[in-house]
Amino acid sequence: MPVQGHAEEFRSPGTGENAAVGVLLSHGFTGSPKSMRPFGEHLAAEGYGVAVPRLPGHGTSWQEMNKTTWPEWYAVLDNELERLRKEHDKVFVAGLSMGGCLTLRLAEEHGTDISGLVLINPSVRTDDKRSVLLPVLSRVVPSFPGISNDIKKPGVDEGAYDRMPLKALFSLSQLWKVTREDLAKVTQPVLLFRSTVDHVVEPSSGLTVLASISSRDVTETLLEDSYHVATLDNDAPRIFADSAAFIRRVAADA
Repeated sequence: MPVQGHAEEFRSPGTGENAAVGVLLSHGFTGSPKSMRPFGEHLAAEGYGVAVPRLPGHGTSWQEMNKTTWPEWYAVLDNELERLRKEHDKVFVAGLSMGGCLTLRLAEEHGTDISGLVLINPSVRTDDKRSVLLPVLSRVVPSFPGISNDIKKPGVDEGAYDRMPLKALFSLSQLWKVTREDLAKVTQPVLLFRSTVDHVVEPSSGLTVLASISSRDVTETLLEDSYHVATLDNDAPRIFADSAAFIRRVAADA
């Protein structure tokens, strides 16, 4: 299946003294690298090694995504992490929405191999009561209306699907469960950004993360001028600058 033009992956090897640090960035559910590319480009401009891969089933069609599951999405990030660890002394991970959940899972599995996490509106649960019907619905209904472009800034398109593939959504719910069960294993420094108005992920997700992880170095930043896809929204410059400062501080402390 051809990859949509906006969904191309982004990588940079790093330059100068910051090249010793690599950063892995993950986009969210039904999205593509487009939502994380400006973030990655900002970090690359500061000299960090950067990888923004495309998760299987994303950036092609929602029908294609319905054939994929969370272990396949995770495997791409896991392989990318292994490559970055070989090329850099320290590696940080950052994720938007489902990407935040996947990077939390990486932190649970890889421990001190990951130096720190940046989470933007991470999703680890839903308060929608209809979710209990997903195991049945996903077998008979291919998709629901999409959740794309929850962005306050006018004229911005994240390039996500206009339909939500239900088999893939059911798999995401399984990822939420296994990740929540192991959140106490997360001990790395964490910088968490949470939009005060988010029409996709409820506040309970970010609060669950903060209440469950074992990290001692934790910073929560509330975003007052962005919706869910904050990496493309009005607060993006703050996210990029604060994240770079966080990575610089934690890498120096280590």
